[in-house]
Amino acid sequence: MSEDSMRKSEDAFELLPEYDFSKGIRGRFYNPKKVSTSIRLDDDLILFFKKKASEEKIGYQTLINMALREFINQHVR
Repeated sequence: MSEDSMRKSEDAFELLPEYDFSKGIRGRFYNPKKVSTSIRLDDDLILFFKKKASEEKIGYQTLINMALREFINQHVR
């Protein structure tokens, strides 16, 4: 099945009225892959990544993550 047809079938999915989630547990199967943290960066770095992210139409935090991962890959062998 192609990715487009899978996406279309997911978009067309609707819950039936008889589904009862009143006893459901929110976040039961949620396992985050990212960790929230606080980091202090220089203004010029943030401005650079935000501008680049805007040009590439992706999040600036995603760009920072990619840059850090690239640095690690180049320095760890």
